[in-house]
Amino acid sequence: MHDVFARLDAFGERYRLDHGLSPGEDWIDCSRLLDPGSPELTRVLDAERHASGQVSDHATALTVIAVYASRVTPAALLAWALEGVLIDMRPSNVAIRLSEHHGFEAVGLREPSVVEGPVERLVSWVLEEHLLPLAAALRVRTRAELRQLEGGIAYGCATAFGAAALRGGDVDALEAAYHRFLSAAGGRLDRLGRLVRLAEAGLEGLFYLRDTCCLYYTSAEKELCASCCLDSESDRIARYRAALRKA
Repeated sequence: MHDVFARLDAFGERYRLDHGLSPGEDWIDCSRLLDPGSPELTRVLDAERHASGQVSDHATALTVIAVYASRVTPAALLAWALEGVLIDMRPSNVAIRLSEHHGFEAVGLREPSVVEGPVERLVSWVLEEHLLPLAAALRVRTRAELRQLEGGIAYGCATAFGAAALRGGDVDALEAAYHRFLSAAGGRLDRLGRLVRLAEAGLEGLFYLRDTCCLYYTSAEKELCASCCLDSESDRIARYRAALRKA
């Protein structure tokens, strides 16, 4: 087993991938979420709506896709950015466990293999075969606007690089990797927000400025995300600089 999984664990829970999955642990096959009418997609939407107290189906879908893209698939992006390897994150190889709280309790791989390959294969496995079809299924199921759903994907992918930078990752390498990923994605995510590099108190970080909204502020939490486009860019950057000072 490639020790990339141990290094991913060191970056925090966001990047932890379980393996050796047991049927008794109530794992949900992620390939089933690509079917708009599947009971598995119903379970995911119902769990998030109950946990966060969302007010509508479409708002729940937007919250789900943003959380999914920032929790389920970012380990593959980080493994490629820092290790130059690919983890198979095609939906048929990925499973999730639901949480009683906002988000997911665990992400697992059926076959935790690590291979060499180009960034184009990463884009295929993570975006074209996984996240974008999930957005399409959520669009059919809830009528959530596709641009907003894809904005959640763009946010989740970008925060994989930003969160790693704040946990000691090489900022230069992460920033360069992010732009290589965007380029390989063919401009699909460019129009939905941008990554900014900020320096404060002797530290540097990468932070995302969204151009779309996940409507999490309509949940029972009634809070804007730090990257929310409903706040001005200057206010968001000020919050990010404060986070760097605190770090």
